[in-house]
Amino acid sequence: MTAQDFQDGQVLQIDKPLNWTSFQAVNKLKWALKSKLGLKKIKIGHAGTLDPLATGLLLVCTGKFTKRISELQGQEKEYTGTITVGATTPSYDLETEINETFPTDHITEELIHETIKQFIGEIDQRPPIFSALKKDGVRLYEHARNGEEVEIPTRKTVIHEFEITRIALPEIDFRVVCSKGTYIRSLAFDFGKALNSGGHLTALRRTKIGNYDVKDGYDLEAFVDSLPKKTE
Repeated sequence: MTAQDFQDGQVLQIDKPLNWTSFQAVNKLKWALKSKLGLKKIKIGHAGTLDPLATGLLLVCTGKFTKRISELQGQEKEYTGTITVGATTPSYDLETEINETFPTDHITEELIHETIKQFIGEIDQRPPIFSALKKDGVRLYEHARNGEEVEIPTRKTVIHEFEITRIALPEIDFRVVCSKGTYIRSLAFDFGKALNSGGHLTALRRTKIGNYDVKDGYDLEAFVDSLPKKTE
């Protein structure tokens, strides 16, 4: 693709690596497009944040296609991952240390499969305190890091599919198809609670956004390396 192609608009399917923020991935692409193709300016943005500890599909829009970001963000998403039961963390994932432990002896495969039924359809979900949502103009994770307690209202979200793919307690692997705005970390926490135990997310991968599939995605570094260098 040429510099003009990126200005006219592209939707890049990037497989975001572990421990990268979505912002870092977009910045890497922006730098590469400008330095390799000789672009002085390029509009670029992503259609839905992935946490640093998550991997998978990150849709990055360039040029005129940045106008499509809101449309893409609104599409349903598919994730796979692992919930570890018997413990919780303040961030609902591995970003923070375990703060409470719970019994798991009573958890059976039957109980797990029965419990997921509670989470199919429209549910009320409370976003994690360690998230980028704002409360009184300040991001929630900043409140959390300052040790401040804030009231976070619940919001409606829709779980279209919730499938258990492996049980090897304390680990439970899953596949979820959900609406925009769903926090899988909150789902892991609520699922653990519904099992009369605790739970936190220990692995997460976004596999689909609408008709876009991570199977068609580019490795970030490989995509950058594939860009042609500007001609003098």
